Amino acid sequence: MNPKRLEGQIAWISGGASGMGEATAQLFAEEGAKVAVVDIQAERGQKLVAGITDNGGKAIFHECDVACEDEVRQSIEQTVAHFGGLQIIVNCAGVVHVAELHEYSEEEWDHLMGVNVKSIFFSIKHGHRHLCKNQRSYMVNIGSVGSFIAQAQTPAYITSKHAVLGLSRSIAVDYAAEGLRCNCVCPGITDTPMLHYHLSTTPDPEATLANRLSRVPTGVAITPMDIARAVRYLSCEDSAGVTGTSLAVDGGYITPAEWETEGKTKFMEPS
Repeated sequence: MNPKRLEGQIAWISGGASGMGEATAQLFAEEGAKVAVVDIQAERGQKLVAGITDNGGKAIFHECDVACEDEVRQSIEQTVAHFGGLQIIVNCAGVVHVAELHEYSEEEWDHLMGVNVKSIFFSIKHGHRHLCKNQRSYMVNIGSVGSFIAQAQTPAYITSKHAVLGLSRSIAVDYAAEGLRCNCVCPGITDTPMLHYHLSTTPDPEATLANRLSRVPTGVAITPMDIARAVRYLSCEDSAGVTGTSLAVDGGYITPAEWETEGKTKFMEPS
């Protein structure tokens, strides 16, 4: 039997109540970590924590607007007080806004940047003194294929995800001497509430999704657990030596300049 990779570790996971964050919280708890689920979705977060604890895991929930510095600070301090330390920070919280740039309000731009980028700044600012007490600590930030390329009608989101990758690299450089490794996971088309919101802004969501997946070599959407496994890899010594880099989990989406999947692929069949 393989030992649990995260036994004894304490993880703070923003956006932890749904999508990729929820899958990450569940997987981390299964791997032996004590998990702080941080989100504005209180009902979902509390239900997730109850499920984890019912299955023998250790988890707490913090209702937190990650764009608010004081709320991030409090959630980190409460996590440390409850569990006795902090080794892992995972920044999963994110929002998307669909509109062309000239249609944005200043408030919409600032809100998206606050959730997607400024929250990472807050997490390292207030998590740093706890992380540096460890021989090894880890930060994983969720970027996007939009950290590398542009997509239509999401200019603030694309800007924010480019910033997430750049910020991850800077954190990796600045805090390496203190034993912190920081990396960025960049999902492709992933089956999350954010994807379904984005698709809902189109005239035919099912056709839009099918068209997008036709440009993915595997032909299928990424699952939240696919992302969680990538985050786990970067949150333990399985990835020793890896820092300041990005891991695209996208079914090959950004690899070819042009691609159209015709018919079925083996990835569309149950494994």
